[in-house]
Amino acid sequence: MKPYFWRTKASTLGILAAFVLTLLAPTTAWAQDKTKEAKININTATISELQVLPRIGEQVARRIVDFREKNGKFKKIEELMKVKGIGEKTFLQLKERITVGSGSK
Repeated sequence: MKPYFWRTKASTLGILAAFVLTLLAPTTAWAQDKTKEAKININTATISELQVLPRIGEQVARRIVDFREKNGKFKKIEELMKVKGIGEKTFLQLKERITVGSGSK
């Protein structure tokens, strides 16, 4: 059996760890909410800004910019599926993170 002071020390560390996690939880949730709010405007984003999106690498980002330059601005986010490499599955992962409207980047 462990000495009493050891059990007390372990218990104190557990309580301290729980307290620290409780303090950090709202910060983490806030950061996640801010990430969800920060939409990328696919009509104005650069190649590097587009690469922040899930499943968008440099080549697909370049195709998005090339498509936009050739065909004009996207009128609705669903038009992104016209870009080679972006199918319905990828689009569904992106739709909450993108916009074509003004005021967002």
